[in-house]
Amino acid sequence: MPNSAEQPRRVTIDPEGPLLVEGPVEVVGDDGTVHASRRFAVAICTCRRSRTYPWCDTSHRRRVKPDGGQARTAGQQETEASS
Repeated sequence: MPNSAEQPRRVTIDPEGPLLVEGPVEVVGDDGTVHASRRFAVAICTCRRSRTYPWCDTSHRRRVKPDGGQARTAGQQETEASS
């Protein structure tokens, strides 16, 4: 998929999450494999924890925070809110 000067892609950087890219987009892996998405926006994994790499599956949310505490997942937050 060639780039177009008239329609540049917007990439949003989240320091604690994935790269958000306006689509459609093609990602070329380090082994040369091309992964394509025709969606209007995609989340590209930057932590390499994703089971669907190069696409983000929010696995980065299950890591330990720098202060030593555990990061809470959305499911844990819902459980805590209903308690």
